[in-house]
Amino acid sequence: MTIPAPTRAAALAHIADFTPNMGARYAKRRNTDYGPGRHGAVSCLSPHLRRRLVTEDEVIAAALAAHGPEGAEKFIQEVVWRSYFKGWLEQRPTTWDSYRDGLERDFEVLAKDRKLRAQVAAATEACTGLDCFDAWATELLETGYLHNHARMWFASIWIFTFGLPWRVGADFFLRNLLDGDPASNTLGWRWVAGLHTRGKTYLAQAWNIAKFTDGRFAPRDADLAPDAPALVHEEPDGLPPRLGLRTPAAPDPSMPTALLLTEDDCALSLPAALNIVTTATLEASHLRSPAPVADHVIDFERAALRDTGQRLGHDAVEMRAGVPGDLAKWAARAGARQIVTGFVPRGPLHDWIESARPALDAQGISLAEVQRDWDRRVWPHATAGFFKVKTKIPKILDQSGLLA
Repeated sequence: MTIPAPTRAAALAHIADFTPNMGARYAKRRNTDYGPGRHGAVSCLSPHLRRRLVTEDEVIAAALAAHGPEGAEKFIQEVVWRSYFKGWLEQRPTTWDSYRDGLERDFEVLAKDRKLRAQVAAATEACTGLDCFDAWATELLETGYLHNHARMWFASIWIFTFGLPWRVGADFFLRNLLDGDPASNTLGWRWVAGLHTRGKTYLAQAWNIAKFTDGRFAPRDADLAPDAPALVHEEPDGLPPRLGLRTPAAPDPSMPTALLLTEDDCALSLPAALNIVTTATLEASHLRSPAPVADHVIDFERAALRDTGQRLGHDAVEMRAGVPGDLAKWAARAGARQIVTGFVPRGPLHDWIESARPALDAQGISLAEVQRDWDRRVWPHATAGFFKVKTKIPKILDQSGLLA
């Protein structure tokens, strides 16, 4: 199965095609990585969900209609994982700051340590000699996708077998994954490393890889680390503090509005009364890393944003997140008094938007965000492990009108 084109129409067509597989087949086969071009047991919609070309409640509605709450249970849980990670990071925003600042320090170490730099290069260029790992690195570089189980094995081997800095591995993923998401990616790597669920790590094991790659790989036990000690020394004071969820400013219909479309919400639902005087799409995937971001990621984002602008019927200016002050200049030229965008969750785009606020304030331009009801329902429960959110899924589905 190939990843659908970066348009809403292609994603909706793919949902229709995959819906019959969202029940028992998904539950049985979702954990097996059959290899590039053979990912038919999973939906491959994560790049579209990440950008909300289609939304969580849309794919869940399809699963429920075809299989019912019990039959679609596993599929629904996997969809909700992405929402859980976003809500968790929103409530502990310093986790992102710590990752971002720690990555900068890791790159400084790499610049000085020739041996470590060579080891990282071997891992990111698929030249380690460990067949399964090199195959996953190659697939990621060539396609922008990895099966979720392969991501876990890869991260575990990176951290515990090769002893490489976990943030550098997370950055390698974020630069290359079409579905690269600051929350899911950062917290997924932290989980493997024993930092998310504190002290609980994920150990890649030879038998598990052989079984769940359908026999494509058969590493020896000696090829892999025998244990996986948690990296809790990196956060001796425990988890970053939970600061709660921020409440974004709502759009003011009385103000002339500059509409800003980003890849955080490509199916944005706007208040009907908005006076939109200008529209722009904002390319920002290059902000994911201090290192170059893969062309396929940038191209996917660009196509998704163009599709969004066309669907909304606006003649959108194409912008690139560069000098933060350009945001205020664009809005001011059109006579806008507020910028309205989809909710911008924690991550590199949020950092960039915050750096643009002084120029916006100087021009008297406010920033409003449209937040989805789905996020308001899920995120407050993302205070600890996934289990707490999992137990609330029936209530969340009911509140969303999906069980009617």
